[in-house]
Amino acid sequence: MFEKILIANRGEIALRVARACRELGIRTVAVYSVADRDSAVVRLADEAVCIGPPEGRLSYRNAAAIVEAARRTGAQAVHPGYGFLSEDADFAEICADNGLVFIGPPPEVMLALGDKARARALMREAGLPLPAGSLATVGTAAQARRVADEIGYPVIVKCAAGGGGRGMTVVRSADEFDTAYERTRITAQAVFGDDRVYVERYLVHARHVEVQVLCDGYGNGVHLGTRDCSVQRRHQKLVEEGPAPALSAGTLDALAESALRGALRAGYTGAGTFEFLVDEAERFSFIEVNCRIQVEHPVTEMITGVDLVHEQLHIAAGVPLRLRQSDVRLSGVAVECRVNVEDPDRGFAPTPGRLTRFVPPSGPFTRVDTHGYPGYLVGPYYDSLLAKVVVWAPDRDLALGRMERALHEFDVDGPGVRTTIPFLRRVLDDPGFRKGRYSTGLVDRLLGSADSPADRDQARCAAPSRTANLPRRTR
Repeated sequence: MFEKILIANRGEIALRVARACRELGIRTVAVYSVADRDSAVVRLADEAVCIGPPEGRLSYRNAAAIVEAARRTGAQAVHPGYGFLSEDADFAEICADNGLVFIGPPPEVMLALGDKARARALMREAGLPLPAGSLATVGTAAQARRVADEIGYPVIVKCAAGGGGRGMTVVRSADEFDTAYERTRITAQAVFGDDRVYVERYLVHARHVEVQVLCDGYGNGVHLGTRDCSVQRRHQKLVEEGPAPALSAGTLDALAESALRGALRAGYTGAGTFEFLVDEAERFSFIEVNCRIQVEHPVTEMITGVDLVHEQLHIAAGVPLRLRQSDVRLSGVAVECRVNVEDPDRGFAPTPGRLTRFVPPSGPFTRVDTHGYPGYLVGPYYDSLLAKVVVWAPDRDLALGRMERALHEFDVDGPGVRTTIPFLRRVLDDPGFRKGRYSTGLVDRLLGSADSPADRDQARCAAPSRTANLPRRTR
């Protein structure tokens, strides 16, 4: 096992990793920007190194500064958390070149799975079902339109190098296609530096269901059940639960088996998530792989009792997977709500400010992952996630009741500060959600017509990439 690792991230995930390391007797190095000098992880880590100004591209995405901090402090490995450099194959290679273990899959696996078109082809070879569409990228609008005409509208044009819900355009008729294709391609080049796109059938009223996997470097792997992440606004998840509700046992088993088969086919190592769309007839299709720990990983931890960060660390240290499939027992239901510092009444606009009150919920089977504390200044530089409230119960009704109680207890205040708690309670009150019968359209329905699909699609393409400013290595 490692003696010291560097945590290349911030916020609640940096704390989560630091806590796992302390439990395993691993010393930690926190890196922080000037804006995060008062963050909790700086206080709790064994060492802390300032790596730059508040702007992410100059600090948390600054590979050279992070590697230099690791070398200077004698860290043996780098845990990237999620976001920032967590799925950057170049950064993983730079770590290896400098004698550091990158805690994640090998760079070549990240490259294969990070390119959506390549991932799609790889998963097809593994026998996973795919949405109807082009088998590879399409180079001209005419070629792409022929694919769309063949599979039928609506379709979605996707950037091959996209991720995190960015770089997609829904096209609802042939008349819109050429304009949408060119706009997506131009955006793909501007945001991701890669103008390749492909076309898929767009599934209306689909559910977003994902499967957590763990694989080691010796060809062993397990799946750890499903999570339903359909409650999304602009592809940003708000509520997650596991196991995915209102699906048959056969469908849940088939999803899990498909994900593990795909992971082993790709040579995956570490913790990863396979994402699927599931239609109303429970037909599912693969959409992408997240090559990192995910925000919603506590849902899986609550229903399996498996500490995913512990397992990440053991796998990265070369320890064979400590679980067999028969060791994975799913129990009860877990629900996670993301508490963001945003104002739902103003289009979820960020509301940074200093927290004068911060009293997170507690009580039975209630977990809160957060970096907040009274007096903490929520700055404007990073994402607005303040806390994740996660509850467990033997059944879904009690889990939802427990979440309502937890959100009622959560007391956050500060000048100008608003949170998503009121909107999360609206989700919990929705009759369709209560029955487990909901889709990725739930949030738009609750918001009414103010957030139309067209606006959402445009926003996806306009959003900046977290890695757009990273220096790229020549391959």
